[in-house]
Amino acid sequence: KRILVPGSDGAQIPLTELAEIRFIRGPQVIKSEDTFLTGYVLFDMKAGKAEVDVVEECQEYLQEKIDEGRFVLPPGVSYTFAGNYENQIRSQKTLAVVLPVALFVIFLILYFQFKSVITTSLVFSGILVAWSGGFLMLWFYSQSWFLDFDVFGLNMRDLFQIHPINLSVAVWVGFLALFGIASDDGVVMGTYLEQSFRNHKHGTKEDIREATVLAGKRRVRACLMTTATTILALLPILTSTGRGSDVMVPMAIPSFGGMTIEI
Repeated sequence: KRILVPGSDGAQIPLTELAEIRFIRGPQVIKSEDTFLTGYVLFDMKAGKAEVDVVEECQEYLQEKIDEGRFVLPPGVSYTFAGNYENQIRSQKTLAVVLPVALFVIFLILYFQFKSVITTSLVFSGILVAWSGGFLMLWFYSQSWFLDFDVFGLNMRDLFQIHPINLSVAVWVGFLALFGIASDDGVVMGTYLEQSFRNHKHGTKEDIREATVLAGKRRVRACLMTTATTILALLPILTSTGRGSDVMVPMAIPSFGGMTIEI
């Protein structure tokens, strides 16, 4: 109201005499991408919901309203879902290729070591057992009774941040790490057995069984120590808080569950 506009004759005219001033809500910043004006709508999700599932439900809801005619997009206006959802979709497509390739490469490396499809398959089966352990641990995290007790007044669910974990990129990266370490015990045991059979000829089934049991007794301590140290090393990650813990904890859960089952 106090802004004065000079006229052609030098008179000072209040701005309110020249224009109607109204205050309305508008965008904080006007942005454009590829010469198109762009606006962002941010929304959060309920606890326990996966980002991809939430966005897909929103897409179905909006499409349903468009089909019913209750939601009409103005001409020249379109919408796309971006942000974490877009990154998740891109990462899932990448992992759909990386996971099978990683398993195939691990199988090839094991085959180069043992030169036998049967022995390689037996050692490789340890990865499948560890894989099931990772999914089992994810299921435990979604159960209300899991670790629901106190130790020295400290609740274990709070310490390990027990809550439902959705399948995300971090979880699949944890599975990739698990694939690399799950076959270690099988390689140690298989290599010792191969050396034992090469140095000593065993003619009967009883001799083979005795040699196998003996190899297990001599190498089980090394295997248990390797697995135990891996599990203990993951405990600080599972109990971590603060920045980055939302990625590190889901990444460590599959490895922890898989190595625990492997014991």
